[in-house]
Amino acid sequence: MQDHWEMADVYKALMAVAAGIILGLEREMKDKVAGLKTITIICLGAALFGILSYRIGGVANPTTIAAYVVSGVGFIGAGAIFKDGFSISGLTTAGIIWLAAAVGLSIGFGEYFLALTFIAASLIIIFITPYINWISGTKKPNRQLLIVIPKAQKAYIESFINELKEGGILAEEKKIQLKESHLEVLLEITMPEGKVKWLQQHLLRNEVLISFSL
Repeated sequence: MQDHWEMADVYKALMAVAAGIILGLEREMKDKVAGLKTITIICLGAALFGILSYRIGGVANPTTIAAYVVSGVGFIGAGAIFKDGFSISGLTTAGIIWLAAAVGLSIGFGEYFLALTFIAASLIIIFITPYINWISGTKKPNRQLLIVIPKAQKAYIESFINELKEGGILAEEKKIQLKESHLEVLLEITMPEGKVKWLQQHLLRNEVLISFSL
């Protein structure tokens, strides 16, 4: 195989860098684990794999190398996902990493308009979805609530869960632990964002609770 330099490859590299910057800038602004540099490099690397697939696999079978990018980038995306108790973060970043690889491959294969279309679609989803959630009120994040109550007040746990339910917050007991003369109760709660302040005030006014952590 003879190595040769083509101007089209330079254009593809520049387009991959631009696409990576566009996709990574939003993650960088939100201070996510995979930001501008990471996503740009992924997009650029995927474009290179696309070019190599054409060079090595030929027009008849250009997916020889590119097929491994699809599965390989999953390992990178998995590193951006974190689980903290019942809360999971980084799924959107992992999705953008996956999309950046797909866009890079599209550019490497010379499908410029296809890549541009999906970049535009992804930006619409990223920036429009928060407004849709705000209008519909469907965003209900899961959180952990740790409350500490006196041992003698064990029966109050059920009453406390009912109080939260009346306030529009769903709570489920996940763990209870006895420590000396008090109980530590771990709850998984699901609530709309607008209920956060209400919950904080409710916890602060509660005279039964020794302490709490939200």
